[in-house]
Amino acid sequence: MSALTNVSESLIQGKSKEVKRLVEELIQEGISPKSILTDGLMPGMDVVGRRFKNNEIYVPEVLIAARAMHAGMDVLKPYLTGSESVSIGKVVIGTVKGDLHDIGKNLVCMMLEGAGFEVVDLGIDVPSDVFIEKAKEHNAKFIMMSALLTTTMGAMKDVIQKARESGLNGVKVVIGGAPVTEAFANEIGADGYAPDAASAVEVSRNLLKSA
Repeated sequence: MSALTNVSESLIQGKSKEVKRLVEELIQEGISPKSILTDGLMPGMDVVGRRFKNNEIYVPEVLIAARAMHAGMDVLKPYLTGSESVSIGKVVIGTVKGDLHDIGKNLVCMMLEGAGFEVVDLGIDVPSDVFIEKAKEHNAKFIMMSALLTTTMGAMKDVIQKARESGLNGVKVVIGGAPVTEAFANEIGADGYAPDAASAVEVSRNLLKSA
């Protein structure tokens, strides 16, 4: 088993201290930080996402694996140069106005970070205008919104309309949450629908490819 595969396996098992130690050793051996990220850490999180989507593991295991991912990233970040930027795209994400649920959104944040996206988490109960302001401020490629109540889903349509009116045509909007459906996403003009955290990564990657 290669050293990079060891990183992936340790991450999948949620062994934060082991991931940190292995990444430090690889850095000392002169392995490229970008290679450690793209061939070690990210493939591990891909496996975690796939298993989560297939109901082979559950939220606690994902949280533990994400913690291990962060342990590795904390070591790597100082070594990543501009040309080896961690981010493959910046995401502005939040739970819509009137909705105070955040477990699903937090999982999506972790999965996106594990896949190499830079995440700006706006939190819960986010007004429509704030999504637009922050997407502009951070030059985001994505606005992602979550809703856990049918009564707050309408806010998603409001954000999409304001995004189009304000000229954010290049920004992709992805929505999700328990009551949200693909049909609703199509109806309000969203670019993507993610039924779960792992799907959010897949949808985002596919939208980047087709951009």
